[in-house]
Amino acid sequence: MGGAVVATDGTVCAVAYTGAKVGDQWLGSRVISAQKANTANAFSLPGLALSTANLYSAKQPGGSLFGLQFSNPVDTQVAYAGSAADFGTAKDPLVGARIGGVNVFGGGLALYDAKGTRVGALGVSGDSSCADHNIAWKTRHALALDYVPAGVSPAKDDNIVYLDKTEQANGFKHPLCGGTEDKVTLPPVRKQ
Repeated sequence: MGGAVVATDGTVCAVAYTGAKVGDQWLGSRVISAQKANTANAFSLPGLALSTANLYSAKQPGGSLFGLQFSNPVDTQVAYAGSAADFGTAKDPLVGARIGGVNVFGGGLALYDAKGTRVGALGVSGDSSCADHNIAWKTRHALALDYVPAGVSPAKDDNIVYLDKTEQANGFKHPLCGGTEDKVTLPPVRKQ
């Protein structure tokens, strides 16, 4: 897996990866995770959180946000600057930079502190987008940065809402990813 955290101004604060070394994960996950963090941060508000999974249906043809993923491209000079040997480490060239980008499938969540203040966002990449969402959700919970004020899911948070197998894209829903990710029990968000 690759992971990234951004501050509220979109500046990358941290980049990390799982495995013993760079290359034990999909190399594209580094930039995708930062892009997901940027998206969750950019489209969440002080009073309303939107996960990247929540954006999937709206960006489909005919959706209210069709083309959103093209609105703010990744800055490739930032994404691929520096030595690849530093990618995913404390010296990652993304740290301190703003990568931009919009990603509209699961894996990005805004971070809210115990006062309900948005303090940035987290993005993860390296599995299906549904699994990425679940991993980001559990990571945010472990960091105690899941005091989500409101959201578009039935639980009034920013959890992924799955389309039924025969349902067309609509609202703030995301397709199933083919595994059992929709069966994973996630902890509820914290309340102030």
